[in-house]
Formats: sequence, structure tokens, C-alpha cells
Amino acid sequence: MEKVPACLDSGFGPSGRPGMTTEARFLLGRSWPDEGRIGAAVPPWHFEAMTDQLPLAAEFPPATREDWLKLVRAALKDRPFERLIAKTYDGIPIEPLYPRGSARPVATRSGPWAVQARVDHPDPAVANAEALHELENGATGLTLICAGSLNANGYGIGGSADTLRRVLEDIHLDAGVTIDFNVSPETRDIVRHFAALVKTLGIDASSVSMLGSINPLGGMAAAGGTDQRWGELARTFSGFIGELAGQGFRGPFAAADGRIVHNAGGSEAQELAFVIASAVAYLRALDAHGIPLDAARGMIYFRLAADADQFLTIAKFRAVRLLWARVEAACGLQPKPAYVSAETAWRMMTKRDPYVNLLRTTIATFSAGVGGADAVLVLPFTAALGLPDRFARRIARNIQLLLLEESNVAKVGDPTAGSGAIEDLTEKLCRTAWTQFQEIDASGGAGAALEAGIIQQRIAVVRADREAAAAQRKDSLTGTSDFPNLAETPVAVLDVPPAAAKTQSVSITFPALPRIRLAEPFERLRDASDKALASSGARPKIFLANLGTAADFTARATFTKNFFEAGGIEAISSDGFKSHEEMIAAYKSSGARLACLCSSDAVYEREAVDAARALKAAGATHIYLAGRPKEQDALKAAGVGSFIFAGGNVFAVLTEAHRVLGTAP
Repeated sequence: MEKVPACLDSGFGPSGRPGMTTEARFLLGRSWPDEGRIGAAVPPWHFEAMTDQLPLAAEFPPATREDWLKLVRAALKDRPFERLIAKTYDGIPIEPLYPRGSARPVATRSGPWAVQARVDHPDPAVANAEALHELENGATGLTLICAGSLNANGYGIGGSADTLRRVLEDIHLDAGVTIDFNVSPETRDIVRHFAALVKTLGIDASSVSMLGSINPLGGMAAAGGTDQRWGELARTFSGFIGELAGQGFRGPFAAADGRIVHNAGGSEAQELAFVIASAVAYLRALDAHGIPLDAARGMIYFRLAADADQFLTIAKFRAVRLLWARVEAACGLQPKPAYVSAETAWRMMTKRDPYVNLLRTTIATFSAGVGGADAVLVLPFTAALGLPDRFARRIARNIQLLLLEESNVAKVGDPTAGSGAIEDLTEKLCRTAWTQFQEIDASGGAGAALEAGIIQQRIAVVRADREAAAAQRKDSLTGTSDFPNLAETPVAVLDVPPAAAKTQSVSITFPALPRIRLAEPFERLRDASDKALASSGARPKIFLANLGTAADFTARATFTKNFFEAGGIEAISSDGFKSHEEMIAAYKSSGARLACLCSSDAVYEREAVDAARALKAAGATHIYLAGRPKEQDALKAAGVGSFIFAGGNVFAVLTEAHRVLGTAP
């Protein structure tokens, strides 16, 4: 009889249990296989490798990697080749060129993914109308967002039986509509109410497509506390799932949810490690409850965040299936494709220039679909601003429909198989995530690791790196930290105020995983600018002292305008000045207290010192210079207080500028 191993190469408990095969012991006793590339961990349900060759370039001499490297070295001159290699937040190198991959697709869904729509209006009647409208216009599934749940954003439906009945009124639950949930501690009974509603309506439970979203470990991670330790929660969890299965529901019921890690700023491997650790904990709990493993694994599904990093998102969705197949093999089971759902990422969403969110969510949806997601939920582009209106919801739905019906993204299974870049990323994500999963397991499993703060501490390190990269604009946020538009038109959302977050008193506390958006620090500065505009009629300003000709100053003046307006500080620019006297007259009439010198290095050598002295004498509170000239002492002595340049801490400079102006948030 198959059993869940008590230890997955972690030192926690015995190294194996009865019924384990020799292959299972190999899997338990080793890290991710080193032999070959992704094929070393290929589960039995992979397709055969494709061998067809298309000699389209047969008349040309073959090109080798060494030929390419010679050209690269000539272009780089004395600079190292490593400059072309990027790294992910897991330290995984991204090479500039990859050889052809193995072309062995990972088995995923067959056919289109479920097009999920958010149902989150707090008024049950309105929520019902929106749900019906979504289904009538192309959605094939509904995700019921309960009040207080992850990504509810202060909205969501109540958890009572009456509320659920009203929300689902006139919806044919046995017509293939996928019903998913986002539940919170106060609405946890809604899944039980749903089961009762199905029975009351006389519907065969096996005909209902329900994802239970039962996720006590995710709830612990998000809340930062619990009234019961995982061992006690596991018994309640298993009993409830057994109850649903006993009523005839097909499931899956238990969600191993990576959004909690992604929302907190975690890396791709950390998200994968957490969902695998959660799924293993759920599998062990169901096994202890007496549910056969072959049935138990079908009761578990995965939910991952999809973001605008296209290649990493595709690789992550491929990797989760390979990682879970390895766990299945370790349990003596023949691997089967897992059910994987996707939600576009919260942390990439912005309030400013929110139309850019349409680009982000389109890339994320494409990546999740190509990566094999079984269901996709797209956040409306105004989600960070309030409760989205019907237009924003329609666009979220149509992003998926266009990809499915016009781009035919779902027509090919695992279309990136054979891509050296994607397969290399998949394999390295598997290796990194497996190691991190084993470390979680060694600490006693996901529940114990959360209670000890181990997972939170590791994610905090990556979050700090992400926030630093956003502050320096190494990770740019188009429309917010880059290319801001101070005159943007506000976007409409529904006039429904969000509910205040509820706090729960729990007996066992530990650090919660925070829910962040990377744009928030810059948005606070923009809010401060809006506040100043509303109270005084003018935004904080900076005068651009453009020296020389347009050819001299345009590049740095454009950089400076984007730099300061990312913090809501309006840049007062010009076409240049015939003399320093003309520049000073323009500065005085601008009403600005800050000034920034903008020009080329050659012009700086001739004019910057005198220009800085003149600005200082005219009363400039703080003078900046765009660039990093080698000789700075004379400039500083003349009054230049700061130098701004690519790679510097933009957010820190902007925060200090607001402090100087008295408009700091």
C-alpha cells in the first residue's frame, strides 16, 4: 500500500515507510537529479521527444556557439562576458543564448483553460447580476471572493447560506461552470453552505465542478496566527474534505496556494517550495485520515501567481507539475497531471497609469496559459483603485477570450517545450525549489516552519531585494517609477467604500506574510503631490536649468523630468537659455525652490560651476545635477547638493526632496 514518506530527504523522521519502491527511496535520498537537463526528472506521463528536423538553413554553413562568442567578444571589447548574464531573485542565471532544448512537453490540460471571473460585490443581488453577466459573455467559471479573504481588497461577499444562495441564484451549477472560492476565517463555512445548496437544489454533486479552496496553511501564513497548531488543524481539514468527497463532489478541494508568497515579495522558487510543502502536508493529513493516496492526491490542487515576467512565469507553471510528480513517485504513485490554477499577480498592479496594468495582466495570462494553467483569474486593471466596474471586468474577461479564441494559445500542449531557455529555467527552478522544500520539510513541515518564522524570514530577504530594485528603478514600473504622467485622467471605479480590515484574536502568533504592491512607495509620494495640489493649487516643483544647446541637454533633461515626476514633483523645463541671467530670471518666475542642472559632461566643465553659484544666489533651496562627472568637488563647493543618475536610489532622493519642500507623506 502506498504511503506518504515521513521524510523527503530532510532528516525529519525515518527515510522511508512501508510500500516504498526502490525508485522512491532514490528520490527521497537525493536532491534534484543532475543527469542531463529537464529530462532527468521527466515523469512517465511526458510525451515522447520530437525528432522531426526542418533543414530550412541547409544551404548555409552551420553556426556554432563558438562563432557567436567570437562576435560577442569583439562587440564587448574589454568588458567581461558575464555582463550579459542576468540573475533571478533565486540567483538563477539567465544566459543571453541557449541551445535547443529536449522538446519533451510536460503534460498539462487538454483544451482551453477555465475563464474565471471575480464575484466580489458586497451586495448579494449585485454580485448575482455580475456573475450572470460574466457567464453570459464568455466566462466559464466564477471565483467567489469572500469578505476578508486574500485579494478581497476590502470587498467580497458574506459567508452566510442566505448570501450564497442569492449570489448563485439562476446559475446552473451542473452546467460545467467551475466554482472556486477565496475564503477567510470568518467565511470558512461557505464551502459547507455550497454543498448544502447543491443538495437542496437536487443536483448530483458529481456533476458540479467545484474547487474547494480549503487552505489552512495559507490562512496561517496570511494571518500570522492560529488558534490551533497544524497537527490539530490537519484533523479538522481532513475530516471536512472527507465529508465533501463522501457527498459525491469530485474536487479538488485543498488549495496549495502560492499567492501568499508572491504577494509578500517572494521568489519563484520560494513560491514553488511553499506550495509543494503545503501539498505534502495536506497529502499526509489525508493519508492519516485513512483516505487512499491515489484518491487523496486528486483532492489537492495548486494556485500560483502569474506576473509580467513571461519566461519565469511559464517556467514556474511547468515546474510545479514536475515537482509534484516527484512527490507522487516518492509515494509509489504513477504521476498524473495536477490541477493548477492561476491568478494574475497583485504585487505588479499599480494605481497610477492603471491602463499599463492591461499590458501586465495580458503578459501574465499568456504566460500562465502557455505554462499549462487549468484555470485563470485576471485581476481587473483598476483593482488597486477600488471595486472595479463592469468595463474593467469586461476587459479582464476579454483578455482571456482573445488569447483563447483568436490567438489559439490553448491549441498546443506545452508549446515552449524545446525552447532551451524555458527548459533550462524550468529545470533550475525545480532544483532550487526542491532544495528549499526539503529545508521546510526538515523543520517539521510547512506548519512548523510558519510557526517558527523560517519561511517568513527567507521571504523577507527577497522582498527587501525587490523593494531596493524598485527604488533604484532596476525593476521599473511603467507609468509609476518610469514615464509617469502627472496629468493622467482618473479612472472610474464603483462608488463602494472598502470595509475595514478585521483583526482576529489568536492564541498562537507568528509573523504574517505581508501583502505588498511594489508601486506603493512611489504612489505615496504621488499622493503627497496631489495633496499639495489640492491645498495650494500647485504641485511641488523643480526647475530644470538646461545648459547649452538642445543636443547637449535633451537626454538628461528628459531623464530628470521622469526622475522627479515619478515622485509627483513637477519638472519645469525649457528650450534652453541664451545666458545665465536669462536662466535665473526663468528660475525666479517658475516658483520652484529646487533646481537641477541638465547638460552634457562637456558643457558641465564649462558652465556648471557658474550656473550652480547663480542658482544658489537666486535662492535655490537644493541644487541637483543630472549625471556623475568625475570632478565633483568644485561643483559641490558651488552649491550642487546631489547628483542623480541611472542606478541611484530614486525613491530615497525623491523622499528627501519632499522633505526639503515640506510635502513629505
